[in-house]
Amino acid sequence: MRQLFQRSVFMMTLTGALQIAAPALALAEARAELVPLNRIVAVVNDQVLTQNELKNELFAVGQQLKQQGIRAPAASVLNKQVLERLIATQIQLQHASMNGIVVDEETLNNTISNIASQNDLSLAEFREVLQRDGFKFASFREDIRKEVIMRRLRQRQVDSRITVTAQEIDDFIATQKVQGNINSDYHLGHILVALPDAATPAQIKTSRNKALAILDELNSGADFRQMAIGRSDGRQALLGGDLGWRKTGELPTIFADVAVNMTVNEVSEPIRSASGFHIITLLDFRDSERHMVNQVQARHILIKPQAESADAVDPEQQLNNLRTRIDAGEDFAELAKNFSDDAGSAVNGGDLGWVSPGVMVKPFEAVIFDLKDGEISTPFESQFGWHMAQVLAHREFDNTEEHNNARVRDLIFQRKSEEEHLSWLRKLREEAYVEYRLDD
Repeated sequence: MRQLFQRSVFMMTLTGALQIAAPALALAEARAELVPLNRIVAVVNDQVLTQNELKNELFAVGQQLKQQGIRAPAASVLNKQVLERLIATQIQLQHASMNGIVVDEETLNNTISNIASQNDLSLAEFREVLQRDGFKFASFREDIRKEVIMRRLRQRQVDSRITVTAQEIDDFIATQKVQGNINSDYHLGHILVALPDAATPAQIKTSRNKALAILDELNSGADFRQMAIGRSDGRQALLGGDLGWRKTGELPTIFADVAVNMTVNEVSEPIRSASGFHIITLLDFRDSERHMVNQVQARHILIKPQAESADAVDPEQQLNNLRTRIDAGEDFAELAKNFSDDAGSAVNGGDLGWVSPGVMVKPFEAVIFDLKDGEISTPFESQFGWHMAQVLAHREFDNTEEHNNARVRDLIFQRKSEEEHLSWLRKLREEAYVEYRLDD
């Protein structure tokens, strides 16, 4: 279940209005006294966060830290971190509401079913596991709804505005080839001492001194995960600052040049960015293996359905007739040239070349990757029409370079998305009205 709660445990909150006890009639005094049962801990724009929401979030975070074997920091520190997480979530949900972003019940149910399936559980078993670990299923559902809403908000407000140019892809590939580490994976820990937008020299100096003090403690033997939980302003603070495993290209730009030169357990000097001062550590490192794929050399004949008419030929029957002619000695390639409706391959005798998994539509792949060398399929249907396919050969192919090149666009996009998302979240937070009531 550890992966199950990797993201969602930090969104575990109970929603609802502030609960106020019914007035109690005092015998000695003829007045009603209101007794608050669920006090306000923060006001976020025109909405409130309550003590119950904070308690539920603290419980979820506590469970996560326990599963990871991380000792929780002092209650005052953890309360502050968790409350900031709740505030950030509330601001995003409010922004999503203003932009008309909602999640319907069908989408929510499908999402939860997928989570259960990914953990090899039925939905009933999944509910039992949640209850056993102390989580209410109704709360978990709303948790996931919020997560999906925030993901959609990010896609609309951040990801939709990101572009990746051909020049960026070429430059990235050239740099990675020079460094020779395109297949390396880095597992990083991260601590952020945040700065506001347009920070003053005094604010910059204060944040830098705070980062240096944290670095001194780390160099003196303090546990990085504990320091991240208690002192980091980063989004992964309550995960011990764990950024997970990432390829070089998936690392934030400001970390990439530093991380590739670090040794395991080494801690960096503070790294300045617009967000603040970052301290990273290399938790682990590995070289990825070559990327091998099973390919088939295939050819096919495609017959598209004709408009319904009295003399229309059934595509399946037409392919069966062609198969009879092939069995009688006629050449597959010649028949493909004369009868196939796939103009692109027909001129080459239906030849599709070497096909890797994931390239063709699923109905087509399901057939060709199940054929033996030389075997011809029975007619089958896809969204393009009716096919008859033949596999000429199989091979295991090293497509590491092609695979890496195909990933470059995604890596650049992810890197830019992460940087833009952090900037966008910081701006949302600074523009929001937040009033703390935790110490009232």
